[in-house]
Amino acid sequence: MTAAGPSRWRRWLGLALVAAIAATAGWGFHRVFPGTELLLAVVPAAAAPALVAALTAGRPLWLALMLDLVAWFAGTVPLYRGLEPGLLKDVADSWHALLTTLLPAEPDPALLVLVHTLVWSAAVAGAELLSRGATRIAAAIPALLVYGAALLLGVDGEGSNLPVAAVLVTLIGVLAVLRDGRPPLWLPAGLPVAAALAAVALFAAPLLPIAAQPYNPREHADLPPPARVDSVSPLDRVSAWLQIPDRELFTVRADRPLNWRLAVLDRYDGVRWTSAAGFRPTGGRVPEGPWTGEADLVRQRVTFGGLPGTWLPAAERPERVTGVRGLAVDPGSGALLTAGRPGKGFTYEVTSRVPRPSKEDLLAAVPAGDPALTAFPDGPQRALFRELARKAVKGAEEPMRQAYRLQSWLRTSARYDVTAPPGHSLKSLEFFLETTHRGTSEQFATTFALMARTLGLPSRVVVGFRPGTPSGGVYHVKSGHVMAWAEIEFEGLGWRPFYPTPGRSGAKDDHEVVSSAIEESEQLEGEFARGGGGHAASSEPRGDGQGERSGGGPSPWTVGAAGGGLLVLAYAGLAAALPWWRRRARRRGPDPGSRVLGAWRQARDDLGLAREHALTAEDVLAAQPPDLSPHLRPLADLSNFVRYAPDAVTDTTATAAWRHSDALRRAVRARTPLPARLRRRLLLR
Repeated sequence: MTAAGPSRWRRWLGLALVAAIAATAGWGFHRVFPGTELLLAVVPAAAAPALVAALTAGRPLWLALMLDLVAWFAGTVPLYRGLEPGLLKDVADSWHALLTTLLPAEPDPALLVLVHTLVWSAAVAGAELLSRGATRIAAAIPALLVYGAALLLGVDGEGSNLPVAAVLVTLIGVLAVLRDGRPPLWLPAGLPVAAALAAVALFAAPLLPIAAQPYNPREHADLPPPARVDSVSPLDRVSAWLQIPDRELFTVRADRPLNWRLAVLDRYDGVRWTSAAGFRPTGGRVPEGPWTGEADLVRQRVTFGGLPGTWLPAAERPERVTGVRGLAVDPGSGALLTAGRPGKGFTYEVTSRVPRPSKEDLLAAVPAGDPALTAFPDGPQRALFRELARKAVKGAEEPMRQAYRLQSWLRTSARYDVTAPPGHSLKSLEFFLETTHRGTSEQFATTFALMARTLGLPSRVVVGFRPGTPSGGVYHVKSGHVMAWAEIEFEGLGWRPFYPTPGRSGAKDDHEVVSSAIEESEQLEGEFARGGGGHAASSEPRGDGQGERSGGGPSPWTVGAAGGGLLVLAYAGLAAALPWWRRRARRRGPDPGSRVLGAWRQARDDLGLAREHALTAEDVLAAQPPDLSPHLRPLADLSNFVRYAPDAVTDTTATAAWRHSDALRRAVRARTPLPARLRRRLLLR
């Protein structure tokens, strides 16, 4: 074989490795675009520049770049399924569009073109660096930058990029061995080293502090203007739909009957309820709500009939939607919109999460503190609503109990009547409360929400539908099934529904979802009466380089691996020694008072409250379970004693404080799982 022969095969193999590295870096966007459509953007963009570099070896650089540009443009044709006049504008706008999209993003060509362009740029730079230079791994640096962009843009997506990182490390290691100029037999020998480095990257990366709270650029991106919703509010359609009750709007195939939520309205100006939602594009994922406890997953298949507008019905809070192009979601409420107007037969699937809070969770519920959700428009009607609300909840101090009392009062003080005058302005609701005492769910739900706000309960109105008429596992929802209800937000629980509208034939409701909710509220009201409500807070209103060398000496990868290992060992040593040194320094304070306060600070650290500087001793006690009180309470008392009478503190007091602190530390360690303790230690907390 001639000298040109080995050089040629090394160049070709090197170009193939550069293409593979660029493609792997582009696959890092799988957390942004999880479907196979990503391959259409990545593979041509990675392969074409390597082919161009192989064909233009020894020719001017400008010729290679011209051909690369043609290849980039040709690669967008299958992406768009044709020529796209707005191609350059899509490339310029795609960054901001992705930063304001909830992941996973819809595989829209206007978004995928960004990945195509980034991978193409990395492949062009890498292929030309390898063909026209003599460095070992500089050709991989552009692809690493693309991988970094993928990490940033996919930080809150599903899945993991650690396997991608491991493959990248392996490919770059093979490229380094190839470019070192050693005999071909060195290539198989270098693979285990590259694989070992990949394994270190795979298993050590999750332990780094940045892995716990990675930087998310979406938190700093300027959101686009709110998506336009229907000019006619669904709440304004309630009375009209009730006048033509047999018009089929949509069907739902689901495992169980639920209310189908359509629109969430949380702002009121005295005339109309509107939505302050900030709808954002999404490929189907809906961010989680505040409830993290037990819940049921309910899958639905919704088919449109004659439902007007762009709102999409779904049960409770959706967590995944498929089958909708141009989907937008409000992260706060989980409400869904579509960009177009769905026609008859339009079908999509939804997976919803239905919370199942315990009785104890409901009894101890505390209202959230959002002033915008307790705002009441200026006007003389506020006094009326406030007076009636206080009358309705008389004797109830707990927020949840007040909400139940208010619900019961409205269900028994007025009657349901589909012929009642429509409207939910303050004047209309005043007329409803003082004169007619009859209305539809439009009046009952809006009245409940406003009365709740006068009590300091953050409220909103939801428009949706009863389950509908079942037939063979499919619920047929007609216009007569429309209803509005109210919701109140509680800390930790999220939004809880309340149904103040009485049944059509008196106080008993013919709708099983409402009936079960009313039965639950009556049972909990009994628990409150028996003193089972705990100590929930009152709901009164409140505010809130150099060239690379070949030849002798250790390889850069060996040096890098050794340096990385030393860094890991140093970090582990620091993580182990720092808490011990801090505890030792506190225990050996210069005087008894400082040692007592050191014991209290150590207890706060052990409880995970080291950064909560604003908490008082009573706040710390209130937030901890009762089984820690035997040691936490005396320690809190001693710390307060030191602050108010420092001269009376003795060595005996300090010894007692540390005895309680050590006992508390053992108790906390016993109840904290080992992975959680290791994470806290590795994060130096």
